[in-house]
Amino acid sequence: MPGPLAGIRVLDLTRVLAGPYASMLLGDLGAEVIKVEQPRVGDIARGNGPFIGAVSSYFLSLNRGKESITLDISRPEGAELALKLAERCDILLENFVPGTMKRYGLHYEVASARNPRLIYASISGFGQTGPYATRPALDVIIQAIGGIMSITGEEGGPPVRPGASLGDITAGLFACVSVLAALQERATSDRGQYIDISMLDCQAALLENAFARYFATGEVPKPLGTRHPVFTPFQAYHTSDGYIAIALVGTQWPLFCAAIERLDLIDDPRFTDGWQRTRHYNEINPIISDMIRTRTSEEWLKLLGDLEIPCGPVNRIDQLAHDPHVNGRGMFVEVPVPGGEKARVVNCPVKFSRTDTKVEKGCPELGEHTGKVLKDLLGLAEGEIESLEEQRII
Repeated sequence: MPGPLAGIRVLDLTRVLAGPYASMLLGDLGAEVIKVEQPRVGDIARGNGPFIGAVSSYFLSLNRGKESITLDISRPEGAELALKLAERCDILLENFVPGTMKRYGLHYEVASARNPRLIYASISGFGQTGPYATRPALDVIIQAIGGIMSITGEEGGPPVRPGASLGDITAGLFACVSVLAALQERATSDRGQYIDISMLDCQAALLENAFARYFATGEVPKPLGTRHPVFTPFQAYHTSDGYIAIALVGTQWPLFCAAIERLDLIDDPRFTDGWQRTRHYNEINPIISDMIRTRTSEEWLKLLGDLEIPCGPVNRIDQLAHDPHVNGRGMFVEVPVPGGEKARVVNCPVKFSRTDTKVEKGCPELGEHTGKVLKDLLGLAEGEIESLEEQRII
């Protein structure tokens, strides 16, 4: 069966990461995604290495399954074609600096007048309002301003950017969620609406626990390495040959004490629960760390696993790529890429019982579907398309 969003059409005016990630998720769920790119230039992400043949692996990872058309929306003729396409779409996504779409004549008020059922989502660094609205922003800037770098890294160390683009990815996820909610509401009202997504807002939402602790205590959260601010033990530990993560919650402390051969700790009032152990972290952690170093990772994973104490290896990317569980769940698939080669990509993580997702297509070549889309959706004749190309509008 087709995906749950079959029949939904997305006009994707986004580029680089946050917006393309949102539109990719919608495409994974079955929507038709028409990606609009600058003629002869395209999404600048097409130039990001490493490459598979002539194809950017970065671009592929965010634009699989989409159709690409070239259209210069900065010119009145191109903007008009974009509006005509918006009339035939359910969703419009854009991630330009606020004010850009109005300058092009493509802002929500104009687009919604042409298509009242259009759901129009704008993703930007700081949102459409507020003193920072027109500032440019990339992921590291948002992570810095958004506070996540201040609580990432080892205790007492410098700010650290997490190893994933959480500023962009989180905004893309919230954009996708909000668009789906607007689609649900449209089923009742028969009207579209405007959605304003701020990457900085999304970072604040992501740090709910840090803010909860700050508002409750007045203490400013700081980097804690891999450990948890409330539960102990809840972190990565060095074994005799590597690292494992251990997370203890509930009433498993006596079992854990038995596993590390320290029964004397069970009734110690300093360590009776996760919060008490966290308050006395400097006393309990050296004891646990010393014991964990006495065995290999494999030995600890077997011992703790048999006791049903949550634990796991600290995998490298190559190890997870070959992990039997994620591969058994089909989390990596091969898709074709321009040039006749195939590439391995991360699959959509959502599993549906009937309308399952399918990642089967790679990324499009620049402008690969321009003629098809203009002809099929707008009814343009070959001569009209050729004229637009001669004028460098497409």
